[in-house]
Amino acid sequence: MTEEFQQLLKKIAVILERLKIPYAVTGGFAVSIWGKPRSTIDVDVLVQLFENKTGKLHSELVKISELNYLDKQTMIDEVAKGGEFNFIHGDSGIKFDFFVAGKNNIHELELKRRVPVEIDGQKVYFLSAEDLILSKIRWYKDSHSDKQMEDIESVIARQKELNFDYLRKQSRVQGTYEFLEPLLK
Repeated sequence: MTEEFQQLLKKIAVILERLKIPYAVTGGFAVSIWGKPRSTIDVDVLVQLFENKTGKLHSELVKISELNYLDKQTMIDEVAKGGEFNFIHGDSGIKFDFFVAGKNNIHELELKRRVPVEIDGQKVYFLSAEDLILSKIRWYKDSHSDKQMEDIESVIARQKELNFDYLRKQSRVQGTYEFLEPLLK
């Protein structure tokens, strides 16, 4: 994780905390925490964001730099439907993909189980290693992307204390057990 990524992630974490917006970093950036470090061009963040905080979050994010990209109407639309919106930091070109947790028990559980990780003195929340594996399996189920499978294998190999009971139970609930079980053998 480059210094630039770290500093920007810390700023955004502070904003989300100040606005009391539950969040967890996921995707390739989280793989670098729980698995084998790898390069990524963006930061994926699961957020529990409601319409009443959308304007406040927009205002805070655009203050980070003079050259940001963040479309307010897209934010409003995506929050309403539980979709995704992007923030691009103009000075660095780093992109944050914000995935809005909908009325989805999976996302609620992921946010309840998020794990704080200290990055350069700042607490930043990440999906747990188990929830990251499950998330990556859901992406793999839809895309059959080898990158997703490599990420899953990396996390399983590096994490020595995974909760296998939780993984098996949730993969059954999520309809991904057939993809998980061969990885655990």
